[in-house]
Amino acid sequence: MIAEEVTSHSRHPEKFFERILKHTLEKLLRVCEVSNNDFQHIYEAYAAERPVATLISAGLQRYRYGGENVRFINALAMLSGNIGRAGGGSYFQLHSYRNLNLKWKREGEKLPRRSFQFPLIGREILSAENPPIEMIWVNGANVVNQAPDSQQLIKAFDKVDFKVVVDAFMNDTAQRADLVLPSTLILEQEDIIGSYLHELVQYVCPVLQAPGEARNDYWILAEIAGRLDPSVDLPSAEDCLRAAMDSPYLNASLEDIRKCNCVRSNRPGIAYAGLQFAHQDGRYRFPYLLHAEPEPPAEYPLRLLTLVRRKAIHSQMLPEDQKQPPVVWVAPDSLCLEKLNLEKPVELVSPLGRLKVSVKTLPDLHPDVVIYRRGDWISRGGGANQLIEARLTDIGSGAAYYDQYVRLENA
Repeated sequence: MIAEEVTSHSRHPEKFFERILKHTLEKLLRVCEVSNNDFQHIYEAYAAERPVATLISAGLQRYRYGGENVRFINALAMLSGNIGRAGGGSYFQLHSYRNLNLKWKREGEKLPRRSFQFPLIGREILSAENPPIEMIWVNGANVVNQAPDSQQLIKAFDKVDFKVVVDAFMNDTAQRADLVLPSTLILEQEDIIGSYLHELVQYVCPVLQAPGEARNDYWILAEIAGRLDPSVDLPSAEDCLRAAMDSPYLNASLEDIRKCNCVRSNRPGIAYAGLQFAHQDGRYRFPYLLHAEPEPPAEYPLRLLTLVRRKAIHSQMLPEDQKQPPVVWVAPDSLCLEKLNLEKPVELVSPLGRLKVSVKTLPDLHPDVVIYRRGDWISRGGGANQLIEARLTDIGSGAAYYDQYVRLENA
């Protein structure tokens, strides 16, 4: 029985119910590969009178229909009475960085902007016209390594006349630059940062001396701006930090956060209180589009999941910490093991190319999945994104990294 409060604060919920109720519970559990025991556990948690907070992991947005998945999970929180309730809620990519005032960054901007979609960045650089791209400036991002279809992005880089990279690591992108400007890391500079799953804005005080000629990103930009003809006067770093704290969501100054190291935002403690939503009519929108999961191609039966590393942020790692060849993990009962001789070289293969890998087994993995810890460099024999085709997700134009199918075979 759906609470009257839920339906009265929703628009056209019947489309959602029609979509769900035309399937039997047995079919839904089978398609989702969820056991009856797991389903019962989830059901009891959401059916209880106590509030349930739903934390959605950051991996869901890496699927082609990841946005759709998140919306259906949000619907579960809504149906169970956990939206607009203390202790409840559904949380995905909630970042306290949103509490800072960053509008000052575009004040005085006069020239029109041209934007590209990151998942398709290689393709878009190659096809850019009127005017074509003659220079690339990369600031603190290893795009050659982190964007899908790395080899296409390498071709795009090679096409452009002049490339500048500002980074602390001589990674795959920096190695292809005409000029590398060394930057400081987080413990070597003053800054104000946000973080996930809480409302605290934090102050970073430099505790290490920057090595060599490394300078913080803003210092580099300001110095170059002053050397342009005509020159561009950027505000001081101090003024930028002060402007960031001048936010309706922060009752604190730059001096305050320097003293106490962190500040909590003044946003309401309960999101969507009274079940009021940001739509014009104030009502919740249940999802009703639900795409079927496509079957993997016969020649590429394994879904490639490029998960994070425990001791690195994306590709920020030292060369000596990168194993060669890269290690991948499969389930002990994966059918791919029947065709592999692990005593001989093994390659991970997609329609875009192949990588030499070392194969290990890991209990409790899905038998149709292969795990690759992302971030290792192409120049060190890694770079899983060379194998991942450039596709957009359904919401947010993100990269559908986890929709790539591969196979393992002996070289």
